[in-house]
Amino acid sequence: MTHYDVIIIGSGAGGGTLAYHLAASGRKILIVERGDYVRREKDNWSSRAVNVEAKYHTKEVWQDRDGRPLHPHTNYYVGGNTKFYGAALFRLRREDFGEIPHHGGISPAWPVSYDDLEPYYTRAEHLYQVHGEHGVDPTEPRASAPYRFPAVRHEPRIQQLSDDLTRRGLRPFHVPLGIMLDEANPVKSRCIRCDTCDGFACVVRAKSDAQVVCVDPALEHPNVSLLTNAKVTRLLTSASGREVTGVEVRRGAARETDVITGDIVVSSCGAINSAALLLRSANDRHPAGLANASGVVGRHYMGHVNSVLLAISKTPNATVFQKTLAVNDFYFGERDFPYPMGHISFVGKLDAVALSAGAPAIVPGMTLDAIAKHSLDFWLTSEDLPDPQNRVTLDRDGNIVLSYAPNNEAGHKRLIGRLEGLLQHLDMHPHLVPRNLFVGNRIPLAGVAHQNGTVRFGRDPKTSALDANCKAHDVDNLYVVDGSFFPSSGAVNPALTIMANALRVGDHLLERLGARQRAAEAAAV
Repeated sequence: MTHYDVIIIGSGAGGGTLAYHLAASGRKILIVERGDYVRREKDNWSSRAVNVEAKYHTKEVWQDRDGRPLHPHTNYYVGGNTKFYGAALFRLRREDFGEIPHHGGISPAWPVSYDDLEPYYTRAEHLYQVHGEHGVDPTEPRASAPYRFPAVRHEPRIQQLSDDLTRRGLRPFHVPLGIMLDEANPVKSRCIRCDTCDGFACVVRAKSDAQVVCVDPALEHPNVSLLTNAKVTRLLTSASGREVTGVEVRRGAARETDVITGDIVVSSCGAINSAALLLRSANDRHPAGLANASGVVGRHYMGHVNSVLLAISKTPNATVFQKTLAVNDFYFGERDFPYPMGHISFVGKLDAVALSAGAPAIVPGMTLDAIAKHSLDFWLTSEDLPDPQNRVTLDRDGNIVLSYAPNNEAGHKRLIGRLEGLLQHLDMHPHLVPRNLFVGNRIPLAGVAHQNGTVRFGRDPKTSALDANCKAHDVDNLYVVDGSFFPSSGAVNPALTIMANALRVGDHLLERLGARQRAAEAAAV
């Protein structure tokens, strides 16, 4: 069996980006993906198939902390969860890398600074073809280069809202989006600006997901291979426990098990599955789980405090592509609440079919179809804090148990109230409607799209599992490059930070492999 220089487990925002970055090195690289390619079919853009039937969600069942079944809203495909993400690609704020007091506690500092990651943010924005405009988000940190593509324009109803919010003293801005849209030349634009982007796989391959942008181009190099429908079940180590010597893989319906070997192994299965993999890989030298001498593996799970709220406008909302406006004026709080509150933006436009999946509280005299035609569909994100009791564990059969108690909710509740107060002065009915698919107005525990924090990085091996390069303190050739490494979550989508960090770790790995010059020369061609 072939021996590889690098084995990358997972092909999403972390693993796919890393594979792309290493591809030109000439080193033998294997990407192991437990799923297959998303089949291109009409159901990709079917609201019923996606929102009601959950056709593309894994059928895997986890448990919550009370032992109840948990059906995770996650996807196992080439490209990972980026196949279905909304492609909003935000940088964390500069302050997010330092210690920040919150109403509910302290958000800890990172072992690297914003300036350390900034060049990689720029490279990730260019790689993922992000459309945006620097300098208009009031909390955005310095950027070393402009976006290569202009911000996606607002449609008339969203532009009206932007103008109204500006008159109320806010500073709304255009969401940075990873879509392949050319508004100046729509005939040749790959993206058609449809209403089936956020939460849907893109039939026309116009969303900047990890498969389209990174995995497929990486596979054009003869030294890069992809193994699909292959679930990694354990990582095997040497007798000393200091290096991974084998990756145990289960393939196909026959559930045959193989062991693949490589000099460097990178886990990028997502924060929940990477933690589970390390815990399943316990052995005599690592009795609490691989790379877990600190005891933190699986702990400090974060996924944000998220809400989807519908504002029912008296004016119809004919917007097709709604996810273009954001507000960060309250990200760090306000005068009489000096604690972070979070981020306001939009989800993709909801239709009556999507609403039927969890019919919202009835607005008198309005059907679901009427609500959908008049709603502005807001997405609110606030930071949850790392709590060691919020964690990934395994049951006796090795299945995932996700224990989580929400925290730091005061800022989020205030953010909802602030938005409601603003909208009551505009063209709105006097209330926000929670989409009751969620618990109250919250995304439930099963909504794990923003998962992070379970294999945190840090300077101290006693309190972290990874060093500043995302290498395990306890294992010399093991790295983790998904959202696991986050010590805190900030209040924006983690995808761009995962991508940028994968490029940063990729540079470190090229140095370790002695291949940085070759990769740089290939990139320059």
